[in-house]
Amino acid sequence: MDTKNIVVLTGAGVSAESGIKTFRDSGGLWEEYDVMTVASIDGWRRNPALVQEFYNKRRKELESAEPNEAHRILARLEEKFNVEIITQNVDNLHERGGSTKVTHLHGELTKARSSENLSLISEIGYRAIEKGEKASDGSMLRPHIVWFGEAVDMMEPAVEKVMRADILVIAGTSMNVYPAAGLVEYAPRNIPVYIIDPNDVNYTGNRKIIFIREKASIGMKRLYDILTAQ
Repeated sequence: MDTKNIVVLTGAGVSAESGIKTFRDSGGLWEEYDVMTVASIDGWRRNPALVQEFYNKRRKELESAEPNEAHRILARLEEKFNVEIITQNVDNLHERGGSTKVTHLHGELTKARSSENLSLISEIGYRAIEKGEKASDGSMLRPHIVWFGEAVDMMEPAVEKVMRADILVIAGTSMNVYPAAGLVEYAPRNIPVYIIDPNDVNYTGNRKIIFIREKASIGMKRLYDILTAQ
């Protein structure tokens, strides 16, 4: 029997249990920062030093964070299924939790890139990008993050993965950020779609959804039991 393709779209709620601050939740980053100041291309152009400082702090926080049970369960699902993760998160907790096929829609915190050449990307780990630091082409080195106002170049491969899904799982995302929120509509019409989130999720389509109203770690355990019992 062919191995089923499970495609999992994850958002900030999956990493929140690892201590990674979200923008939207109470106590989140939106209460400390104007999102357009630190997460938009216009913000970068206005004040690159502030943006570098913001992501240097995020990188330092990530260094001490650990994958949580939701990350580990997703990795365990690879023992029984072909699992493709498409994440809006810029941390590396899926990889550190053991998942082997991860598509990052919005970039990766542990990488930096040229300000001029999108494809000139380097691994920097958890270190700070220093003031005035240059990429190898001489342009300013910037975080490898997709900001508001920039194209989401990984959308096309993400769409292709969703179109091949036998099961679609959406975990820890409010479904408010486009284009990522529109991925669900590319899934085959007849497949099961699970949404794991303790909060109400803004899904306005006409697709049948199976809701698991739990935080990511508990909801993912329930989903694992459902999928492996089939």
